[in-house]
Amino acid sequence: MTSRLLCLLGPTAVGKTEIAIQVAQRLNAEIVSVDSRQIYRQMDIGTAKPTPEQQQAARHHLIDCIDIGEPFSVADYHSLADTAIADIQNRGKQVMLVGGAGLYFRAIVDGLFEGPGADASLRKRLQQEAEQLGVVALHDRLRACDAVSAERIHPNNVVRVIRALEVYELTGTPMSQHQQQWHPESQRYPFTAFGLTMSRVLLYHRIEQRVDVMLANGLIAEVESLLTAGYARDTVALQSFGYKELIAYLDGNCTYMEAVAQLKQNTRRFAKRQLTWFRKDTRIEWLDRESTPDVVRTILEKIEDM
Repeated sequence: MTSRLLCLLGPTAVGKTEIAIQVAQRLNAEIVSVDSRQIYRQMDIGTAKPTPEQQQAARHHLIDCIDIGEPFSVADYHSLADTAIADIQNRGKQVMLVGGAGLYFRAIVDGLFEGPGADASLRKRLQQEAEQLGVVALHDRLRACDAVSAERIHPNNVVRVIRALEVYELTGTPMSQHQQQWHPESQRYPFTAFGLTMSRVLLYHRIEQRVDVMLANGLIAEVESLLTAGYARDTVALQSFGYKELIAYLDGNCTYMEAVAQLKQNTRRFAKRQLTWFRKDTRIEWLDRESTPDVVRTILEKIEDM
């Protein structure tokens, strides 16, 4: 299966890393992380990054790639992933894509939505609008025409906000809809994909347990260290769940218990969005961890028949 990518996908806290490492060890495989936050060097605890021991048990790629302050896009990830895949395959190893970032997964296997070419006059007008009315007003305008993209793009990321508005004005269709118009026949790599799932009750319980473990392992100290290092509170990376809630607590905007409750709720919502995204892809075969206790053996048996 060396030339065929093996993918292990699913929501946060479902146990992808544990299963992936066991499969990787049996297949002489290396793991390419499909995660939009583990790419940041300084974010370890709050992103549930594989531990040094886990990364030693199976080599991982696309973890600790950039600094929080560096700009990073799906296109950047797409390029790094292609390089990592080529490197692994050139060394005769099996590639495993492992993670829960649906957009990153589709960027690898199906490519990116290129969209219409840049319109200089339109971009200039939108830039002037941002300067005159403010970035929040521009972001509100995006939310009115493309709520999905607005949810993904932070208001301070003016370049991406302008691009999303540009696509909408030039095509009449939200960029988020364009990005979902992939077709299996155009996929860039042959692959076999498995999705891990479990009952919503159990998944939510695991999420809450994970948050408690993160806090016990020093998540607040990690957030404090990032703020002390001078990273802006509205940095895109720090506006993700696990960080923004604790920043609110450290700034005195809520109590500790309120921050923890909000963090758990936001993580549950994120897991729900992940499942919604992946469920739309009929190429993913789902394995229920509750009814399939030996998931590793099941995956190995299934790929032997391919």
